[in-house]
Amino acid sequence: MTVIFLCVFIGLLSAFMGSIVGFGGGVILVPILLILHSTVDAFEWATPNTIVGISLIIMIFTAMSSTYTYGKRGRIDIKSGFLFVAGSIPGGIFGAWANQFVTTDLFSLFLGLFMLAIFSMFFIKKDGDIRKSSYTGKFALYREKKIGMEDFHYSYSVIAAILVSFSVGSLSGFFGIGGGSLMVPVMILLFGFPAHIATATSMFMILFLSISSSSTHIFLGHVEWQYVWAFIPGAWFGGILGARVNQMMSSKAVEFMLRTILFLIALRLIWQGLG
Repeated sequence: MTVIFLCVFIGLLSAFMGSIVGFGGGVILVPILLILHSTVDAFEWATPNTIVGISLIIMIFTAMSSTYTYGKRGRIDIKSGFLFVAGSIPGGIFGAWANQFVTTDLFSLFLGLFMLAIFSMFFIKKDGDIRKSSYTGKFALYREKKIGMEDFHYSYSVIAAILVSFSVGSLSGFFGIGGGSLMVPVMILLFGFPAHIATATSMFMILFLSISSSSTHIFLGHVEWQYVWAFIPGAWFGGILGARVNQMMSSKAVEFMLRTILFLIALRLIWQGLG
């Protein structure tokens, strides 16, 4: 029973933190379960395969509740979201299939290095105002979004968006982290999205990506259903609460929180993977 209550709490915490920064919760849940797997006997079942399968299923509910909350406030760039979904779903299926060939320690090391690489992306110098980022090539997609009294204009390459989202989908299916941990920095730093729009659009993309990736893990038998049901209630309410808290934070605060989470978890996973 203690394990069940702990799973509910982990689901709530992961979804809450993940929804605030647009990660979907997997970037919190997967490392926590990996750590518990190596330190608590009751979590012996939490192998990389089962963790990723559970994480992706839980993220369906996190993303669903977050998308609903963000959608009511008009913060989701729907057109861009569907473009990212089109590229990420095939990648998610491929990544979910590839996950079965990695060991726990190697998985922890790869995930830690991956998160550290994402953290370092936020130190790339941004040229000019991010709200006025523009791409004017042949396959440019121009977007305009209004939040409150502010108008945001940004554009990016459709080809680049599809290629990046395919890569993100592959990493999401492999690591079970939803794809937002990479897609949010890419949208902010490379495509010029404001942080709030990037976060909301990321959760929209994660909803569809999690459904396709988790279906692959279910087909491969990677899901421990007796534990999945314990995570779902916490994930649902955590997603709603995190989306509401996000709307009360500034873009700079969201980015700072995102960087801090990435850095701390990355170091813990690398240490565990090398141990």
